[in-house]
Amino acid sequence: MVHAKSRVRPASDAVLERLSRLHPKIIDLSLSRVERLLAALGHPERRLPPVVHVAGTNGKGSVLAYLRAMFEASGRRVHVYVSPHLVRFNERIRLAGTLIDEPLLIELLEECERANGGEPITFFEITTAAAFLAFERAPADVLLLETGLGGRLDATNVIDRPLATAITPVSMDHMQFLGDSLAAIAGEKAGILKAGVPAAIGPQPSEAMAVIESRAAEIGASLHRFGAEWSIEPDGEGFVYRGPMGSRRLPRPNLPGRHQIDNAGVALACLDLMGAGFALTRPHIAAGLTSADWPARLQRLTRGPLSDMLPEGSELWLDGGHNEAAGAVLAEMAKGWQDRPLHLVFGMLETKEPRAFLAHLAPLVRSLQAVPIPGEHASLTPAQSAAHARAAGIAAAEADDVEAAVAAILKAEREPCRILICGSLYLAGTVLAENG
Repeated sequence: MVHAKSRVRPASDAVLERLSRLHPKIIDLSLSRVERLLAALGHPERRLPPVVHVAGTNGKGSVLAYLRAMFEASGRRVHVYVSPHLVRFNERIRLAGTLIDEPLLIELLEECERANGGEPITFFEITTAAAFLAFERAPADVLLLETGLGGRLDATNVIDRPLATAITPVSMDHMQFLGDSLAAIAGEKAGILKAGVPAAIGPQPSEAMAVIESRAAEIGASLHRFGAEWSIEPDGEGFVYRGPMGSRRLPRPNLPGRHQIDNAGVALACLDLMGAGFALTRPHIAAGLTSADWPARLQRLTRGPLSDMLPEGSELWLDGGHNEAAGAVLAEMAKGWQDRPLHLVFGMLETKEPRAFLAHLAPLVRSLQAVPIPGEHASLTPAQSAAHARAAGIAAAEADDVEAAVAAILKAEREPCRILICGSLYLAGTVLAENG
């Protein structure tokens, strides 16, 4: 069995579980509850290092990974806030280069719990308040802040004056919370724009860009847009970034996939906006691009029980993408994998759009094994996932878990192959718990 339940649970899990019961809904987008709690805590969000606030549908974490790696290569101290975590909650809060430790995490969570006084508040809201306490109390040069969901009503959107904001590509996801059109979703993402604060804008569908531009004009936020103020294109073993400071040729990012060049471009566009105090040399930029790490984003697994199952010449890959745009990105990568048959191990939450995700991959895939996501009540059943796969044109079967799925693929495949585990960050987390 490949699941996270076999691990020894961190002591903070008991506190986190208690906090998850403070609101009947997992997601309830609002700022009033977190603003009330932050006021009770003395407004730690007003005493943070300079903030870069990032929203978007895909690529947010990768942009932050590049920025973090570049700043750390220059010797700067970097706080980072991301979500969700893959294996341990501590992954969400990085203090000056180090994941928050258990005693401090528990102390801050319990401080927030006391200040909240039993009032309704979502899990993300109260844990975001704990993160702000941590960031306020530990010195750093910059805070890289990722939105959780949307932007306008996201708990992170209480920072009145970030140093810069960024919006990565917007696509269809979380429609039940953000709206059922690109324009509606873009409007929620554009909610992080602030008057007088410059914003780096990644490649966007025209419908999304129009909404972002309208919001920026309405409030007075200057935009640094892909295809206008900056551009990026592959060039041999690297890429060329063109911005207001001229052209720079840089090495290809460490993270695989053509889309990661665009994500690196958004990070570089952010640097353009941050001022002389954050200027980086080319060696520091290059070192960051080539060392950035972001697990479960087209990550090749080379150790652990699943890798041990592979015959010589076969490869195992993992990706947590879960929307149509992520499916398109994976398909683009898979077009370069035609030297070996590609098989999928697939699990997805019932709130997503599996057929839209799988449609891009269908012409490139030999088979799919559908698995449940351990511990997730909202997981599609293997039968449901397999049915969606067949509707998308992929030969599909059902498996009890990831290990059984990999075993079934290897039993049926008589030549070296690639296996891609995909469809959910939650599924990816359970795999990394034993194979990361």
